[in-house]
Amino acid sequence: MKIMEGKVSLVTGAASGLGFATAKAFAEAGAAVALADWNAEAVKTAAGQLESDGYQILAITCDVSDDKQVEEMIDKTVAAFGRLDYAYNNAGVQNELVGAADQTRGDFDRVTGINYRGVWSCMKFELRQMRKQGSGAIVNCSSIGGILGGAKRGTYHGAKHGVIGLTKSAALEYAAQGIRINSICPGMFQTAMSDQMIADGQKEILDAMLETVPVGRLGRPDEIASAVLFLCSDAASMVIGHTLVVDGGYSIQ
Repeated sequence: MKIMEGKVSLVTGAASGLGFATAKAFAEAGAAVALADWNAEAVKTAAGQLESDGYQILAITCDVSDDKQVEEMIDKTVAAFGRLDYAYNNAGVQNELVGAADQTRGDFDRVTGINYRGVWSCMKFELRQMRKQGSGAIVNCSSIGGILGGAKRGTYHGAKHGVIGLTKSAALEYAAQGIRINSICPGMFQTAMSDQMIADGQKEILDAMLETVPVGRLGRPDEIASAVLFLCSDAASMVIGHTLVVDGGYSIQ
């Protein structure tokens, strides 16, 4: 028997990168999986890849900065599969690379609306369903930017710091109700975001950062997927409110 057979999982930002890798890992572990992303065509394509392999899959278009869409995302997942056991709140964007004095309100609102308020909103509606069931596990995606500072990245880092605070506080509230909430902090991984950094002319910055990673390479998306599945699994039954850093040793220097 697969370890998550009969369970239901939800992954946001699931059309590519860390989100898709994690959705695939949930499916391979036996769970039914709802893939959510703001990009309707991309999430439909991603879901189709997993459906073709015989997995129970649902594609949902959702902008996590919109509370109504988030609530509908949970409703659609439960309508399709009957419950919600695991959630990985992964959707996120990077801020414009400028100093604090030059950051715009528009970019601040965009980034915090997805990276911070979006996680808050997803967790809020996931918890309402899990509270009814008396069980569940949530993993919120922070970043090494949630434990470190970064020049010209204040909006992104601020939001990711906030995710850790939300996680710890909610974990205290719901641990006795059978719901575990943790956060994960990916370091430098091969994703669409790292590809975009290169496209935006930041390859030298990325290469310089990579030189300081003790393991000496970018992470693979499946390495985050494995960590998320561990945090959701019964093997992590006493792991509550934890911030799991997966960064090849970058942040311990």
